[in-house]
Amino acid sequence: MSENYEMVAKTLFGFEEILAEELLRLGAQDIKKGVRHVSFYGDKGFMYKANLALRTAIKVLKPIKSFKVFNEDDLYRKTKNLRWEDYLNETGSLAVDATVHSQQFTHSKYVALKVKDAIVDRFREQTGTRPDVDLLFPDLKINIHIDRQF
Repeated sequence: MSENYEMVAKTLFGFEEILAEELLRLGAQDIKKGVRHVSFYGDKGFMYKANLALRTAIKVLKPIKSFKVFNEDDLYRKTKNLRWEDYLNETGSLAVDATVHSQQFTHSKYVALKVKDAIVDRFREQTGTRPDVDLLFPDLKINIHIDRQF
């Protein structure tokens, strides 16, 4: 039997409730609505099922890390401290896409740039070289979602 893990289905603003209902009908577990996304749990088979059946989801993602950030330096530091070498090597390529809904972070392209900088700086410091950026066909596509914090 496959292990359940968290997934996130991204959607358009205002479609969160509809997407949550779709996930419930499909059999998702622990459904939580957010801004432009709905998180849920399921196994690998359910991930395939969700990708095929969800009509209001833009994409289904599997989070690798979740943490709070309070400013751009915090974002850079925490991102740089992740073990990116588990997902990519210095000869590979990456692309970063960001969604922000926050008073602290107001520009998604800036957030994507800071995350990219943190990742390539980690590789440069460890190996002397860095991965390339390839927006069309990256080896690793990274999706950042920053939601408001209370």
